[in-house]
This record gives sequence, C-alpha cells and structure tokens, in this order.
Amino acid sequence: MKKVMSPLVIAVGGVSGGGKTTVSNHLHERLSNSKLLHFDDYNFEGPNDIIDWVDRGANYDEWNLDPFIRDINTLLKESLDYIFLDYPFAYRHTKTSEFIDYTVYIDTPLDIAMARRVLRDFNENSNESILSEMKNYVAQGRRGYLEMLKSIKPKSDLIVDGTLYLPVIGEDIIEAISTITEHP
Repeated sequence: MKKVMSPLVIAVGGVSGGGKTTVSNHLHERLSNSKLLHFDDYNFEGPNDIIDWVDRGANYDEWNLDPFIRDINTLLKESLDYIFLDYPFAYRHTKTSEFIDYTVYIDTPLDIAMARRVLRDFNENSNESILSEMKNYVAQGRRGYLEMLKSIKPKSDLIVDGTLYLPVIGEDIIEAISTITEHP
C-alpha cells in the first residue's frame, strides 16, 4: 500500500473472467461519492502478441496507458472519496502505479475464470469457435493467466477469494479499505 491521499484510488485486478468488472461495479454502487474507470473501455497501444510479451518478461511499461492516466488525473481533481480502477496491472505499470493507493486481487481459480469468460464472450458463437479458443488457451493462452498469478497477485495489498458470493467479496474489500487512514 502506498501513501494515501483523498480520494483513495483502489485498483481491482485479476485474470480475465476473474470478476474484476463485477467487483468494481459492485464497490462503485455500494460506496457513494465514487467514480469507476474500466481498463477495457480504452484502446491502448501495447504488445501485439501477448504470449511473446509474456515470454520476453512481461514488461508492463510497454503499454501506453496515457489516456487512462489522464482520466485518473481528472478524477483526482474532483471531490470524491474513492476512485475504483477495473485494472489488471496493479502496481506493475510504473506511471499508473504512482496514482494507486491500494490494490485488490480477485483470486479466482483458472477453470472458473475460463468458464466465466466462455459464457461471457462466446454466448453467440459456434461450437467450433469455442473449441478453437479452448485449444489456444491450452496451447499458449494459459501462460498469460499464469503471468498474472506470478506477478500481480503477490504484489497486491489484498487478495480475496473470487469464488465467494459477491456481497461477501464486497464486504471484505470495504472492511479492508475502511482501515486505511485518509488524509483530508
């Protein structure tokens, strides 16, 4: 955890399908006077081949997150209590980490995260496209998920069980952040 300023900037991370967006939305709804930014709402410049990026050491600073950073800066000027970031990188991106006060990692088993992802992203797709995605995951995509477990999870301030009922996850996070002393 870093030095806390008002508003408190909380990044919620985890693997794709792990519950980042669901938990971030829940926290935003539960805690008034908050704003929420979703990483997936941006079209960032970054590595073209994620597996190659992972194999080269997963340098998170290769991602140009300037539009995201601009929006965080804008929100920091508002009279807010919380800024939630639905954001997978936690403290790993140098420029963005300067703004983050607290990180939460949603620890969801990879099989559950993959099942959620298939249900979310392939609902209207053919069996062939689902099978193709599963083959890609087994052949190489899983390495991206394992990178998150290796480098994001251990550096997070709070790790919550992603299999728990959403209100329980929310309460665990709210309880943890309520213990943080905020500066006026």
